[in-house]
Amino acid sequence: MAIADHHKSHNSDGKLWKLCPLWQSGTSSSSSSTQNLHSQNHSHQNGVGSNSTRASTSVSSVARSLLPARRRLRLDPANSLYFPYEPGKQVKSAVKIKNTSKSYVAFKFQTTAPKSCYMRPPGGILEPGESVVATVFKFVEHPENNEKPVDQKSKVKFKIMSLKVKEGVDYVPELFEEQKDQVTIERILRVVFLDPERPSPVLEKLKRQLAEAEAALESRKKPPVETGPKVVGEGLVIDEWKERREKYLARQQVEAVDSV
Repeated sequence: MAIADHHKSHNSDGKLWKLCPLWQSGTSSSSSSTQNLHSQNHSHQNGVGSNSTRASTSVSSVARSLLPARRRLRLDPANSLYFPYEPGKQVKSAVKIKNTSKSYVAFKFQTTAPKSCYMRPPGGILEPGESVVATVFKFVEHPENNEKPVDQKSKVKFKIMSLKVKEGVDYVPELFEEQKDQVTIERILRVVFLDPERPSPVLEKLKRQLAEAEAALESRKKPPVETGPKVVGEGLVIDEWKERREKYLARQQVEAVDSV
């Protein structure tokens, strides 16, 4: 029994020392370990510190690259594009995009199905605090094997990207290629179908956003209000000036007759 107890105590001590390696060999080992630590600290002061600084800088840069990008835009809805489920028709969805940063921001849409989907506008530039409601058009295919709308899993996705730009810059899609290192992927939106015959808060919100987008489009189509003098195009004559000229010519003819 004494031998068994001795082995048991030895194994227990072994496990304990493995957790504390500096103390494993008693006082003498502890003293030598302390001397080793002093020598390591001395070598660190003599030049190893610069290597450590470079290593920490490298780690910091890697850590920054792994951090999530700062969002410049706020989307509503944030994660999905809702479409009425109407097979064989072109349906519409909407998403509100707001610039929440303090800089001018360019945005751009991309889709995995450019042949059946398009966006209006496909991109643009928003000033700080400005927002726009974009309309997304999609053709809905007929279901296969009589699947229900809730069973439809569309593989189509939409990506919205942003890019910080300077004030006064004109929007062109090539901006995102020229400065691809500065581009942020804001969101990847998935397609969700709604039953158009079943009222829901999501469907009502979609209708309001689409109406807002249409109103904004119509306002952009209207010609600007004229506040200055009327400008007449080349080849056109205002009736008032035409009348004055005719009176002037008639008066010239009368004066010519009288002089004869």
